[in-house]
Amino acid sequence: MKLVAGLGNPGRDYAGTYHNIGFDALDALAARFCAPDFSESKKALVSDVSLSGEKVFFVKPLTYMNLSGDAIGALARYYKIEPKDILVFYDDIDIAVGTVRARENGSAGTHNGMRDIVAKLGSTDFARVRIGTGPKPNYMNLADYVLSHYSAAVGKSLAAAVKVACDFAEAWLSGETWQDKTVVV
Repeated sequence: MKLVAGLGNPGRDYAGTYHNIGFDALDALAARFCAPDFSESKKALVSDVSLSGEKVFFVKPLTYMNLSGDAIGALARYYKIEPKDILVFYDDIDIAVGTVRARENGSAGTHNGMRDIVAKLGSTDFARVRIGTGPKPNYMNLADYVLSHYSAAVGKSLAAAVKVACDFAEAWLSGETWQDKTVVV
């Protein structure tokens, strides 16, 4: 079994914000595999598919960004999914808009949602796909920036980045390994 999670905040107010690009990537990946509708389970919206005889769970935590590990940890324990069989999509202000970085493991960096996942899983040995949202403007605080809605022009770059993120995830699901991959769209 594998688990692919997208990080974000639940609710319409957060749709189209930088912080929800992980949800967007997960939705795109689920659509790519014709996954059934999401339903609520263990503090998350969950869908699952069978790929090459292996069950894959698509997960959107409903615990809000900073407590993402509550849902992911609960599902991983319930289904006995090891960290090495988990991949997480999330936004990253430390890389430019249109840049996607994939790693098989690593630290949580400055991302609070990832810090919570690491704490709840007790491991950094899970794959992650970081989707660049760029640095915040000097005149904004961090929370206001990541929760702000992006422009149509930025949305086009992010949509292209989401496609690349899904390509990385699809390769990971098929067994491809990569230590560190970066693509700029």
